[in-house]
Amino acid sequence: MKNITTLLLTIVFSFSMVANVSQVEKDALVKLYESTNGKQWNSKWDLSTPVSEWYGVRVQDDKVISLNLSNNNLVGQIPVEISNLINLKVLDLHKNQLAGVIPSSIGQLTQMKVLDLSFNKLAGAIPSSICEMINLTDLQLYMNALTGEIPGEIGSLKNLEILSLFNNELQGNIPNSLYAMTAMKTLLLNSNKLVGTLSPDVKKLVALENFSLFDNEMNGSVPFELEKLNNLKEMNISYNKFRGFVSKDLAILDTLNMTMLNDEGIAVLLNVKADRSTAIASED
Repeated sequence: MKNITTLLLTIVFSFSMVANVSQVEKDALVKLYESTNGKQWNSKWDLSTPVSEWYGVRVQDDKVISLNLSNNNLVGQIPVEISNLINLKVLDLHKNQLAGVIPSSIGQLTQMKVLDLSFNKLAGAIPSSICEMINLTDLQLYMNALTGEIPGEIGSLKNLEILSLFNNELQGNIPNSLYAMTAMKTLLLNSNKLVGTLSPDVKKLVALENFSLFDNEMNGSVPFELEKLNNLKEMNISYNKFRGFVSKDLAILDTLNMTMLNDEGIAVLLNVKADRSTAIASED
């Protein structure tokens, strides 16, 4: 009897060791593999083995919680079935050759904390459904060919600390809701086609440490409220069409010394005054 009990326990234990993720999650991963030319990946998957053994896949409690396939020669499109990986907390597809659009279904991954689709060939608009991923702390979409505007609902991502959208073709104004993202530490919007003014509400980004608007088409005055961002360590808002005066403190922060473009596209330096009060008086 003791031997039988031991045998049963061994069988149960062995089964628990190889227990795998749900068929729905496995199918979603297989679809990604097929949609991105998996046979040509740098590190391939053996689909006959347990999902937990697949390269870049992290499984916890029989759930896929992380998928890191960065720099792995993924070529193709992100399938809509990606939304079936409902337990994902990290999705890193950085530095591949992904094309097409970001599927709107991705917004169903509400457990996600880190989403990195940067350095690909993704096009089209940023789906507004991304703003439903309320647990995001890190969103990296830079170095793609994304168009349209930054979603107006972006401010719903209250926990977001890093937003990197640089080197795309984004247009329109900075959404007002973005200025309410008080957890934001890094905001990189440079090298797009953003227009409009920089709102004085930028002062609400109290945690901001790194801020870049370099190489856009923004205009108006540089808001003095930027000086209220006590955590700001690095800033680059040059090569826009800002006008007027700035204080010396702000000019020192800017890595290109507040170099702007005039109406003829010629680089000019903004007038720098000793302090904020002098700059305000000069504007008057």
